[in-house]
Amino acid sequence: MAVREVVKFGDPILRQKMRPVDDFEKLPDLIQDMFDTMYEKEGIGLAANQVGINLNLMVLDIAHTEEMDDPMVCINGTILDSWGETILDEGCLSIPGIRLDIKRAEKVRYAYQDIHGNKFEEEFDGLLAKVIQHETDHLNGKLITDRVSPLKLNQHKKQLEQIVQNNFTV
Repeated sequence: MAVREVVKFGDPILRQKMRPVDDFEKLPDLIQDMFDTMYEKEGIGLAANQVGINLNLMVLDIAHTEEMDDPMVCINGTILDSWGETILDEGCLSIPGIRLDIKRAEKVRYAYQDIHGNKFEEEFDGLLAKVIQHETDHLNGKLITDRVSPLKLNQHKKQLEQIVQNNFTV
């Protein structure tokens, strides 16, 4: 299909809570574009607002690990519960060049729908739980920069300002 532009830090859509999907028939092309974009940018997860679309939709693929065999599409997802704690070095396609140590739950109970509207409620752990939390943050208007101390964020101030500046220059 097509690789879409990834929305960068500073774009207002990254700070909005995404609206629920109610029309599943229009999703296949968008989902394919999201996978194409994620693979092109070498990501393992992508939320719809990262390609400028206001929908509660994410795609994930950690098939390169032993945790998961197939890519995953999660629609209208919500984290119901979480347990444990872990810290993972995270990057973000919307904040290129910056990696931060982010504290996340080790395990989550997650409710979501698939591309056909079927509802699921499952528990996930390991890397998949972290990716679900990262992308769910996106869909709720949160970024990894919100999960670190002001001191740590200040260490990346110039890089963040450059990303914002590059967003809005023609």
